[in-house]
Amino acid sequence: MVRKWIGAALVVVAAFASAHAAQNHGNWTLEMVLHQLDSAAKGFHSLTADVERTKVTVVVNDKSTESGQLYVHGDKAHGDKMRLDLTKPDPRTILRNGDNLYVYTPGLKRVEEYDLGKNRALVDEFLLLGFGTPGKELEKSYLLTMLGEEKIDNQKAVLLELTPKSEKVRDQIAKIHLWLDESSWLPVQQKFFETGTQDYFIVHYSNVVRNPKIHEGRFKPHWPKGTQKIHPQG
Repeated sequence: MVRKWIGAALVVVAAFASAHAAQNHGNWTLEMVLHQLDSAAKGFHSLTADVERTKVTVVVNDKSTESGQLYVHGDKAHGDKMRLDLTKPDPRTILRNGDNLYVYTPGLKRVEEYDLGKNRALVDEFLLLGFGTPGKELEKSYLLTMLGEEKIDNQKAVLLELTPKSEKVRDQIAKIHLWLDESSWLPVQQKFFETGTQDYFIVHYSNVVRNPKIHEGRFKPHWPKGTQKIHPQG
């Protein structure tokens, strides 16, 4: 069951940190980056972005891409909420609200409902990775390595490598590469390396808006009449 939760979470990996104007440093150290994330996390409330996720299966040389819009509401007092509306190639909605995770497939008129319970923290290793998360919290879950700087979408970005400390997480993901825009401290791209294979997937973020007003109703599990509800077991 834990594997299913993680599988659903991987669809909506969200590595977000809120934006504060960065000083124009030429060479970043890991300590400097973590300090920026600590500062940025204090002002994070919400976020919207366009998302493109590409899965690469190396052995059969297969590549598949899906895209959509992401909505995040970061509220440490009342619980973080996240919604991903995938629009291409097949419509699908993934909603995380408290201990509940929903995967709605309109073409099948079906919604899968997961009660995360005690596994909530494990799932959040992916869902809440970096958005509004202080650098010191990131250090608790990952071994961090500074890999340098690169240009992504004509933006200078710091590249970090994250190795999960949790054995359960490492059973799924061996390591993660995270690119952070140096001008905003929002993620530009992530690359997830799957354990035991050469396969990986890349999540790319664009048109990111920090702290927009998002109607609370967007995070409610309201589905069209006649939608079949399924509670996966085992």
